[in-house]
Amino acid sequence: MADRWALAPAEDGGVDVAPLGPDGLPAGPVRRESDLAGAVRSRPEVTRWVWRSTAEVYPRLLATGVRVERCYDIEDAETLLLGHEGRYGEPRSAAAALARLRGGPVPPDPPQRSAEPGAQSPLFEPAGGASLPLTDLLAVYADQLRRHDRTAHPDRMRLLTAAESAGMLVAAEMNRSGLPWSAGIHRTLLRDLLGERYAGGGEPRRLVELAQEVSAAFGRRVRPDLPADVVKAFAQAGIKVTSTRRWEIQSLDHPAVEPLLEYKKLYRIWVAHGWSWLQDWVRDGRFRPEFHAGGTVTGRWVTNGGGALQIPKVIRRAVVADPGWRLVVADADQMEPRVLAAVSRDPGLMEVAGRESDLYQSVSDRAFSGDREQAKLAVLGAVYGQTSGDGLKNLAALRRRFPDAVAYVDDAARAGEEGRLVRTWLGRTCPPAVGSGEDATEEAGIPIGDDGPAAQEGRQGWVPGYASSDSRARGRFARNFVVQGSAADWALLLLAALRQACAGLAAELVFFQHDEVIVHCPAEEADTVVQAIREAAGLAGRLTFGETPVRFPFTTAVVECYADAK
Repeated sequence: MADRWALAPAEDGGVDVAPLGPDGLPAGPVRRESDLAGAVRSRPEVTRWVWRSTAEVYPRLLATGVRVERCYDIEDAETLLLGHEGRYGEPRSAAAALARLRGGPVPPDPPQRSAEPGAQSPLFEPAGGASLPLTDLLAVYADQLRRHDRTAHPDRMRLLTAAESAGMLVAAEMNRSGLPWSAGIHRTLLRDLLGERYAGGGEPRRLVELAQEVSAAFGRRVRPDLPADVVKAFAQAGIKVTSTRRWEIQSLDHPAVEPLLEYKKLYRIWVAHGWSWLQDWVRDGRFRPEFHAGGTVTGRWVTNGGGALQIPKVIRRAVVADPGWRLVVADADQMEPRVLAAVSRDPGLMEVAGRESDLYQSVSDRAFSGDREQAKLAVLGAVYGQTSGDGLKNLAALRRRFPDAVAYVDDAARAGEEGRLVRTWLGRTCPPAVGSGEDATEEAGIPIGDDGPAAQEGRQGWVPGYASSDSRARGRFARNFVVQGSAADWALLLLAALRQACAGLAAELVFFQHDEVIVHCPAEEADTVVQAIREAAGLAGRLTFGETPVRFPFTTAVVECYADAK
C-alpha cells in the first residue's frame, strides 16, 4: 500500500485523492471523496501528503482535529526550485509551473493577503491561488522531482524541500494554537507605563506629560512624535542632528534628551502594543499572528501582522502559560559561528564549535589573546562584512587562525559581487542581483510588512544594501546569506524534529523566530520537552551538515512567564 498520496480540493467541495508511485504520478485511480478531513483521517498509513499549498489545505484539517505527519507543498517547492535555477521572482503558483511545463502563457501570482486584526488568520480561509485538477497538479509534482535530480546536490535539495514543507505545517499549527497571552496583565502594564487613557483616542497621560517636558526644555511647543520637528528644535538650540535615533541623541548635553528618549520608548509601546493592539490581536487568551515559514530570501520566518517578532521585553510579562502549564523557552547559543564552522569545514573552528562552552571565548583564546569582545567582533564581522578599520584587522587575525572559515564567506562575497548565484549548504539560492532599497525586497520576492525583512533583516544592513548598482553591497549580502540562510535551513529541521518528538505529548509549539523557540506544555512534560529540544538540535545538525564535530547547544528556561526567561 502506498505511503505517499496526493490530494486536491475540488470546486464542488469534495476532494480528489490518489496514491503515488516513485515517479510522482498516480499509482492507482483518482478517487473523488466528499470530505477532506474524512479522506485524510481514513488513511492513517499515509506518511506524506502531496498538495498544492499547505495554506489551502492544512488549516481546514486542523479545524477538524486532523494532523498529518508530513507533507510536500508544491508551490513552496516551486519557489525553491526557481531560485536554484536562477529564476527567483518568477510566478511560483502551481498554475504557473504547469504553464511553463506545457509551454503556455504563465499567469501571475495572486496578490499576497494581509492579515486583518481581530479576524481569524487568512490561512483559515480558502487560499487565493488557482486550484488545479489532481492530474495536472501531479504533472507539476513529477516534473519537480526530475528538477530536484538535476540540482547540484539532489539529496540536499530534496532535504531542503522536505524541511520547508515541514516548516509550513509547523507554522499552520502555531497559527492555530496561538501564543498564551493574559489581557489582564497587559492592561495593567499599559496603565503602569502609560497612565490613564483620554477620551477620543489621544495620547495617554504619561506621553502627554513627557511631550510637555520636551517642549519646556526647548522653550517652545515641540511634537516629539515628529522627528523633523525635533531636529529643527535642536538646530534652533545650536545642536546639529540628522535624526532622533537613540544612538545619535543620547549623548547630547540638552535637557530635552531624557524626556525625549523616554517618550520615544513609551510611544512605540503605545502604538505597537497598546490598547488598540490588544483589542485587535488577542482573543480567548491567545495572540495569533500569522506565521510564514521561509518568508524572506534567506529562509527566515516572518509574520503577517501583529508585530509578533518584535515583542518588547516589558510586554512579554503578558505572555503567561495556562494554569498548570509552563513555557519552555529555548535560545540557540551562538548559532551563526557554529553554522559557519559546519559549512566551511574549517578544522580549527569545528573543534571550537564542538564544545558547548562559550564559543567566542574559545576563539579569543586561540586568536585574540583572551579578548572575548574582539573575538566576537571578528567572527560577526566575517559574517556580516565588517571589513574596514578595526574590522579589517580583526578579520586578518581570524583568517590566520581559521583560514577555511574566512575563505568560505570571502568566496561567497566574491560570487555576490560578480552577480553569480550563491547557495546555502542545502541549496537555498540567493538571487544574483535585484534593484535597490525597498524595491530590492519586492523584486526579490521578499514581503514588506511590520515583521518583514525591512523590519528584521534590514536593520542589520541586509536587504536595503542589496542593490544591483553596488557590487560590494551585494557581496556583503551574499557573505551573510550563506551563513544566515544555512542557519535557517538548520532551524527548519530542528522544528521538524521537535514537532515529531512532541507528537505524543500535550505540548505545542507556539512561537519561533530565527534562533528562539517556545513550547507550551503541562508542567510535568517540561523536562521531556527540554530534552527533546536538545536532541532535535543534534539531529538537525547531522541531517543538515552531515557528521561534523559541531554542536548546537541551547539555553533553555522553564518559566510561567516569557519575560522571566531572559
